[in-house]
Formats: sequence, C-alpha cells, structure tokens
Amino acid sequence: MTGARPSGSSARKGVFISFEGGDGVGKSTQIEKLASVLCAAGRDVVVTREPGGSTGAEAIRTLLVTGDKDRWSPETEALLMFAARRDHLEKTILPALERGAVVITDRFADSSMAYQGHAGGLGAQAVDALYDFVVGDNGPDLTIILDAPAKQALARASSDRAETRFEEKGGAFQERVRQAFLDIAKEAPARCVVIDSRAPVDDVAAQVESAVRGRFPDLFQG
Repeated sequence: MTGARPSGSSARKGVFISFEGGDGVGKSTQIEKLASVLCAAGRDVVVTREPGGSTGAEAIRTLLVTGDKDRWSPETEALLMFAARRDHLEKTILPALERGAVVITDRFADSSMAYQGHAGGLGAQAVDALYDFVVGDNGPDLTIILDAPAKQALARASSDRAETRFEEKGGAFQERVRQAFLDIAKEAPARCVVIDSRAPVDDVAAQVESAVRGRFPDLFQG
C-alpha cells in the first residue's frame, strides 16, 4: 500500500492543485508558470507551500527544514508536518477554495507519505491515520508529480542553503522518495499526473498546462 488518495471533495467551489516530487525537480518554476497562465485567464489564484502557507505553519516549517538531518525521528516529522498542514488548511486553503479560488500548493500530504512514510520508514498506515484525522475529504483535486532521478534533481536543488535538512539525508533517501511518488501515482491515476522534469522548462510547462486543461478546461476560459 502506498497511501494513495483519491481526489478531493466534489462539493467545493474552487480547485485544489498540488505539485509533488523530490527536492530540485523544478516545482517552484512550474507553479509560477501555471499561476501566470491562470491569472491571465482571470482566475483568482492562491500560490502556497508546505510545510508552511500560514503563519503557524511557517513557524513549524523552520523546525522541519533547518538543523541537523537527524534532528527529528520520522514519527516526530510526520506529527509536525500534519500539525502545519492543519493550520495551512484552516487558515489558507479552505477559505480560498470556499470563495472559488484556484489553490496551487508546492507539496501536500503525498510528501508526508513519500518522505516520512516510505523513505523515512514510518509506514503507510501511520500516515494514512494522520491523513484521515487532519485532511479527510480536503485533499487535492489534481496532483502534478514532477519526476527526475535523485542525483540530477539534487544537483539543481534550492540555493537557499538554510533549508537543506532533507537534501542532506542523501541520494539513497531521495531515490526512495522518488520511487514513493511514482508508486502513489500508480495507485491514484485519476488524481496524479507524472511529468518528466528533465525536459526543457517550457516543454514541462506545456505538459503541466495540458494536464490541468484536460481536467479543468473551464479554468482557461476568460
């Protein structure tokens, strides 16, 4: 079991899109490009991130992404991640969806399954239990998984050297993360789309836009 989840609630007014993948796969760049296209079409777009995305969650982010790589156990990491996620949902994501916005987040709960559940060894059952308690039916409608071999992705990872705790867990850890995301995509094909992020940036952006258009064509009609 990978802990794959179906798409979010059909009753919501807005659209919830998550971007996933290992460190350095280019999520920030592709989120910016997609948001620009949607804004040009007249959509209310909220770009956010995890861990973080709200005042409380950003405070927890500092605990999670800085310091020694062995600072927290997988159990503690997962609890911190889901605490941040709940605040993120309450303060940012759900209010935006309620008013009909398109929410695009750099990471969501699939990252907890990949990083803590699989690569960290916590297991799917524990992450699933936290998901049920914290997220429930409020998961993403569509998940874009940007894929690249860990070694290549790490070579172009964030230049913010203050936030390298997960990168410092090493290539083998990151390759387990990559495989976990691919497994999640296989178990949730209706929600997840895998795109090879090694292609030129504009080619990847075109594939991302095509995936979103295929699922939500009305978003691109001004």
